Amino acid sequence: MRRTRHLLAGLALTAGLLTAAAPGVTAAPAPLETATTNTSYHWKNVRIDGGGFVPGIVFNRTEKNLVYARTDIGGAYRWNQSTATWTPLLDSVDWDHWGHTGVVGLASDGVDPNRVYAAVGTYTNDWDPGNGAVLRSADRGATWQRADLPFKLGGNMPGRGMGERLAIDPHKNSVLYLGTPSGNGLWRSTDSGATWAKVTSFTNPGSYRQDPTDTSGYNSDQQGVVWVAFDESTGTAGTATRTIYAGVGDKDNAVYRSTDAGATWTRLPGQPTGYLAHKGVLDAANGHLYLAYSDKAGPYDGGKGQVWRYATATGEWKDISPAAEADTSYGFSGLTVDRQHPGTVMVSGYSSWYPDTQIFRSTDSGATWTRAWDYTSYPNRANRYALDVSSSPWLTWGASPAPPEQSPKLGWMTEALEIDPFDSNRMMYGTGATLYGTTDLGKWDTGATFTIKPMVQGLEETAVLDLASPPSGAPLLSALGDIGGFRHTDLAKVPSMMFTGPDFTSTTSVDFAEAAPDTVVRAGHLDGGPRVAFSTDNGTTWRGGQEPPGVTGGGTVAASADGTRFVWSPDGTGVHTGTGGAWTASTGIPAGATVESDRVDPLTFYGFKAGTFYVSTDGGATFTAEATGLPATGPARFKAVPGRKGDIWLAGGSTGSTYGLWHSTDGGTAFTRVTGVDQADTVGFGKAAPGAAYPALYSSAKIGGVRGIFRSTDAGASWVRVNDDAHQWGWTGGAITGDPRVYGRVYVSTNGRGILYGDTTETGGGDGGGTDPGTPPTGACKVAYKVTNQWQGGFQADVTLTNTSTTAWTGWQLGWDYPAGQRIGGMWNATPTQAGTAVTARNAGWNGSVAVGSSASFGFTGSWTGTNPVPAAFLLGGTTCSVA
Repeated sequence: MRRTRHLLAGLALTAGLLTAAAPGVTAAPAPLETATTNTSYHWKNVRIDGGGFVPGIVFNRTEKNLVYARTDIGGAYRWNQSTATWTPLLDSVDWDHWGHTGVVGLASDGVDPNRVYAAVGTYTNDWDPGNGAVLRSADRGATWQRADLPFKLGGNMPGRGMGERLAIDPHKNSVLYLGTPSGNGLWRSTDSGATWAKVTSFTNPGSYRQDPTDTSGYNSDQQGVVWVAFDESTGTAGTATRTIYAGVGDKDNAVYRSTDAGATWTRLPGQPTGYLAHKGVLDAANGHLYLAYSDKAGPYDGGKGQVWRYATATGEWKDISPAAEADTSYGFSGLTVDRQHPGTVMVSGYSSWYPDTQIFRSTDSGATWTRAWDYTSYPNRANRYALDVSSSPWLTWGASPAPPEQSPKLGWMTEALEIDPFDSNRMMYGTGATLYGTTDLGKWDTGATFTIKPMVQGLEETAVLDLASPPSGAPLLSALGDIGGFRHTDLAKVPSMMFTGPDFTSTTSVDFAEAAPDTVVRAGHLDGGPRVAFSTDNGTTWRGGQEPPGVTGGGTVAASADGTRFVWSPDGTGVHTGTGGAWTASTGIPAGATVESDRVDPLTFYGFKAGTFYVSTDGGATFTAEATGLPATGPARFKAVPGRKGDIWLAGGSTGSTYGLWHSTDGGTAFTRVTGVDQADTVGFGKAAPGAAYPALYSSAKIGGVRGIFRSTDAGASWVRVNDDAHQWGWTGGAITGDPRVYGRVYVSTNGRGILYGDTTETGGGDGGGTDPGTPPTGACKVAYKVTNQWQGGFQADVTLTNTSTTAWTGWQLGWDYPAGQRIGGMWNATPTQAGTAVTARNAGWNGSVAVGSSASFGFTGSWTGTNPVPAAFLLGGTTCSVA
């Protein structure tokens, strides 16, 4: 369960993902030349709920229920109180700025709550060749403007749980401060984030490095200035706050103060030394600055720590650590103050991996503390909380650990912990896998059990390494970093468990037998266990396989068309072939080659490495080098077309070298480059368009000078972009596949925003292609109408129509009225018509049949002015439906 959130590093180095003249966040792309844009697509996440590290949670201090979360590689989110879900805010980040999905700091404006800021950039070393930036929004993250910085920021670097590095002056909100890494010091903006300049009077840029000997630059970078806190008692509205505190990555000089609105800074006298101050939280009501210290930068490590309280009026320092230093094996972070009861303080032992994280609470300003759990008699423990993960059952990891460990865990890497400033009963905290919360925190102090649940729906943070969509069984199988992967039987529901037996830390490759889709194979990383696994029930259950000598990691794996043979190219050794038991070394193909199977001939396998394509016609025993002249540098991915022997597509390369898309129809003997495709990184296939014989092609590519997700329905002769500027998700070069059962549906991998899938409203597509419903059904019906997201002037809603009659429906038309004048925009899973205030939604071609007791669902976006009330009534064939 150790989170290694730098999965893109190698690809970033080889693929040259950034260009010098990259467009801005708000810049429009150049017009398409050899492709057109398809506006019929609607995008959603395949639901996993969480899956990554949440290092920061920010509550606005002046507006209730305005909450933001930042992630290390998956962007930023805003809380939607009405639906208890998170709305992604950085999906517009483009390919050239993929690093801007790493958020190292976030600030919500208390003077103007519509304003929010994000400091972005993923790596400070050369894994991310682009510089960082500060994004600013005047509409709560719906749109952004960007201020580029002359250095890098590290949203996925060591120390990313410290903070917040970005802060807004609570009295003069045009003034912001940004703590930076790599020796760049403290920066300030005086024009609401439009421009930034270094604070030259702040002279300590921080000396601490996690591992100075690390030649990659990842652990050897300076942590820098890690947080900024204002003392709001020292200012008035419109005038800059006089007293400001800043935390620095320097164990001897961790805290600085300015008493003249940032003009000059001095080391805070009398402060403890020997630790890093992960958090600094000021309680202006009682005049206390609380500090959580650790001996390491985190978020994984930290063996010792302390908690201190500084009296801002007298300068008194007091050690208020909730546990004696000698009794700890972790550092402290996750520091928060109850703004309704400022003497109430909480802090986490963020790096306590075994047996569990620990959270501490004090109601007397740190004089005494209680714990979230205590030992009764070792190894037994008593918890103050009940942890309910029924909404995300995979959080148990399928584990049954021996006491004192429990499953699910309270968490790990718990550096973000916040009490709602308007509601003392609500607390949220981030972990390495999800975001938890409670709404009855006050029970902690009464001795009653309070309930913790995932508060993470809508926040999707997995890094996707491979995808497969079989022709039968589950529609989607995924290979994910850190949490292994899932078998999705319903894209809108969280699976009960990730792949287990074995439970890979990361799954690197997954494949199924084309003619026998119940046979599935996957490969991945696992310390001390098998790194290949087989399933005979479409990925429902698994058995670990044997390994040849020398295996160090998963690599790629392929199943023959009939499921009787497998070829594996693991890390650490050469390519091997087998039938699911012992492995035999393949010949004629280099170690580290990517392997795939022909989807028709069970004896034919393919391999690729460094510009050469390899073919085996004897089940992977021997390979022969065939086509050359293909991309010799950069990552490349290829797939064979289902139902067509020897039909292969290959995408890949690197900027400044060979880069594009190639097609072979003779089993890899020769490839032809696809004209008009400037660059391509993935290729996949889905159900053919109505009337077409060749499968639909999908690729994350650059065509006509424009980066995007593209589809071709004529074997690559022409292409249409199916995403848009609002849906780009940074880097999408890991994997792509269409759905063989639903025309137009495409599954897209991201590096931190989970799995996205697009459906189309075109005829025959997954979201449209409505058919004549004939006579509208009559009889009892029930409707659930839910606004899932709302912003100024716009909203999104989901509708579920249930057949509560005694007769099955073969088609349906649901009508309602919008008395407030709302207008329907795009609709998916149904076809809309609107005349004035009257709206009708007609079934799509595939969801018109609704059995008794079953439901059909659809969704849409719309616009509103003034108010956006829920419709009062819904009609189905003249019958009024009950409303849930």
